[in-house]
Amino acid sequence: MTAKPERPASSPAQALPVTFRPARTRAVLLTAGAAVFVALVVISVLLPNLSPGERTSFVFTGALLLGALVLLSRPKVVADETGVTVVNIATSRRLEWAEIVRVNLRPGDPWVFLDLTDGTSLPALGIQPGIAKQRAISDARALRALVDARSGSEAEGSADTDRNSGDSGDAGNSGDAGNSRATDAD
Repeated sequence: MTAKPERPASSPAQALPVTFRPARTRAVLLTAGAAVFVALVVISVLLPNLSPGERTSFVFTGALLLGALVLLSRPKVVADETGVTVVNIATSRRLEWAEIVRVNLRPGDPWVFLDLTDGTSLPALGIQPGIAKQRAISDARALRALVDARSGSEAEGSADTDRNSGDSGDAGNSGDAGNSRATDAD
C-alpha cells in the first residue's frame, strides 16, 4: 500500500496526491465478482456429469463476470500538484488544473461532472453518491476547493491573463453555485 491519503482533508492546502474513489461500491463489486467466480468454479467441480469443456466454460464464465465487475470498480479521481487524472470504466484522461472550470454534483446526478475550458463536460465516476452520499458530497467539495485553489493560483501567474481570469472568475462564481447544489443533495 502507498502512503497517499484516500480521504481528503477539508482544507485546499492538503497534501497531494489525493485519490477519490467510491470505496463501498468498489468493495461490493469486487466481493460479488469473487463470490460469483468461486461459486461457478465450485459448481463446475461438484457436478459429476460435466465434460472438461463444460467445466472450462463454467470457469471461463466466472472469470468473464469477475473481469466485468473489476472493470466496473476501476473509476477514481487522482488530484496531484500538476492536475487531475480521471479514470473511468474504459478510459483515463489527464487534466491540468487550468482546464477545469467547475466541479458539479447536483441532486440526482449519478456522479461528479467536471466542466472544462473547451466547453465540454467530463464525467468523473470516481466520485458517486450511490452508496455513500455524504462522502461523495464531501469529496466533491474537496475537489472543488482544490480546483478553486489551483486554478486561481495558475491564473494569476499566467501570461494569458484574459483567458485565465475569465476561467477563474467562472470557477469562483460557479463554485458558489455548485456548492449550494451539493448542499441541496444533502
